[in-house]
Amino acid sequence: MEFIDTYVIPGAIIVAQIMALVVPLLVAVAYLTFFERKVIGAIQLRKGPNVVGPFGLFQPFADALKLLSKETILPAGANKIIFLLAPMLTFILSLIAWAVIPFDKGMVLADINVGVLYLFAVSSLGVYGVIMSGWASNSKYAFLGALRSAAQMVSYEVSIGFVIITVLLCVGSLNLTAIVEAQRTVWFAIPLLPMFVVFFISALAETNRAPFDLPEGESELVAGYFVEYSSMSFALFFLGEYANMILMSGITVVLFLGGWLAPFDIAPFNWVPGPIWFILKISLVLFVFLWVRATFPRYRYDQLMRLGWKVFLPLSLLWVVITAGVLVTFDWVP
Repeated sequence: MEFIDTYVIPGAIIVAQIMALVVPLLVAVAYLTFFERKVIGAIQLRKGPNVVGPFGLFQPFADALKLLSKETILPAGANKIIFLLAPMLTFILSLIAWAVIPFDKGMVLADINVGVLYLFAVSSLGVYGVIMSGWASNSKYAFLGALRSAAQMVSYEVSIGFVIITVLLCVGSLNLTAIVEAQRTVWFAIPLLPMFVVFFISALAETNRAPFDLPEGESELVAGYFVEYSSMSFALFFLGEYANMILMSGITVVLFLGGWLAPFDIAPFNWVPGPIWFILKISLVLFVFLWVRATFPRYRYDQLMRLGWKVFLPLSLLWVVITAGVLVTFDWVP
């Protein structure tokens, strides 16, 4: 009985907390694919999915059943173990990062004091799934797509790192809850507007979304690093990409848009629970993700790299220096 009280019950609580986070996230990923097609359809003056179920709401389930029923094809020359591990790694990394994202004060799976470092470490590991899939496929198209994607992700992680340093200078803490609490007076998107824009565009590049979807350029690489994948192995890459979109939107909300805080601390805004505000803000950022995809043409690869290294990197580095100078000049200690 003592063993049950000491180990089993706390373990069951932790598992329940993880499931309470993962299950809604998976549903959100499924319906993000639906809303993407609806939003792009509306922008292009067409209906989008509208046949399967009322208003097409069962379309994600139909897509999931289709992918589940397909055959998993393993290329003859592929390294089968790494080939199958790559999509699993990509999907798992997109889920475990949510452990430190706070939905409200105290509503976080692991409220660690180095939450920002944890997020940066997990997002940096994402490139391994891409490289593993491109190499293990034993296909020159997949390998070229993996090289492109790896270079792209590494390039834009540098500017993302400097943007996060700017926020940390203003807060004085690596704890994500502390970062949100520091925005009670003003959201960081206002005083750090250039860094907010740089972070959002870098998030598009980090998640391989249009107009930076070079790794999966249909015209020259067919589908990039996952060209040899089918069935559920492809579905895991697909789900991982959309889960990463939601994750980057959540990080954007925490760093720049006040997390769970209401826009104005007056009625009726402060009557709405914090998690609802958090979800609404994530939805708004995701809508911009979809809007950008339907609006902008794809960049050339040299333009993509020039933007990352010659524009964003110097700008973010300059903004770190300016922010530090302002804080020291006005003797403002977070």
